Amino acid sequence: MAKSKDSEFWNAVFTGAEAAATEYNMQLTIAAPNSEEDYEEQDRMIEKAVEDGAQAIVFSAIDYEKNAAAIDAAAAAGVTIIGIDSAVDSAHVAAYIGADNYGAGRMAARSALDGMDGQLYVGLINYEVNGANGRDREQGARDAFADSGRAEVVAAMPTHSNAASARSEALSMLREHPEINVLVAFNEATAVGAARAVQQMQRADDLWLVAFDSNIETIDALQTGVVDALIVQNTYGMGYFGVESAYKLLAGQGSSVEESTVTTTRIITRDNMFAMDKQKALFPFG
Repeated sequence: MAKSKDSEFWNAVFTGAEAAATEYNMQLTIAAPNSEEDYEEQDRMIEKAVEDGAQAIVFSAIDYEKNAAAIDAAAAAGVTIIGIDSAVDSAHVAAYIGADNYGAGRMAARSALDGMDGQLYVGLINYEVNGANGRDREQGARDAFADSGRAEVVAAMPTHSNAASARSEALSMLREHPEINVLVAFNEATAVGAARAVQQMQRADDLWLVAFDSNIETIDALQTGVVDALIVQNTYGMGYFGVESAYKLLAGQGSSVEESTVTTTRIITRDNMFAMDKQKALFPFG
């Protein structure tokens, strides 16, 4: 059960999940709300999955706290819960597969610190949800910038998790704070919006944009210089290992399932984007 069906990020997760379901001969149903902010619809989908007899739910929480009651209720009904991508505040999650989001945030900051000289004036564009991954990524970036002694976060803007909203907020931020020379966007939708804003403002040459996740638009922006670094996760692996963990737990192989599995995260820049391992991360379907 995902946050959304409408992104290349989630399409790659679904591909991994479907591959594992085929390998382990499991029936897989993919569900997600229309909006990446609609935790209430996610809760209703959890309840329906339980009613329909699901034995396991592989789940990415929109809201760390507000999704917890529905997950607790599903677990109480005997459903095995596996978390992926974004954690939920429940003690009943049997296994979690995802990136080290705090570390990924530090990685994003490090790409700017390594890529630019002098004082950094930073703007942050995060999606306006209470998901654990976005919160942890921002905290990691903030801490890394603070530790450097040469970076100041001058503006932080929450936005809806869609490209149009992110573009609008990024434009407002850059106009209000023209001193910003580093911009960080924390998921696929905000990355696309931020890239469009940087291109519209013609700031590609004097601003370092580091963004999370990848799709055709942000990869193209990386090639043209609008985006300077992409923090790319193993999306296929999240889906695959999530379903594989569900199979092993249901089959009584709990001792072979790690309680927490950290998937690989990479920094991809124009200098390394054509390396084979980076191409596999950028194009997980290939």
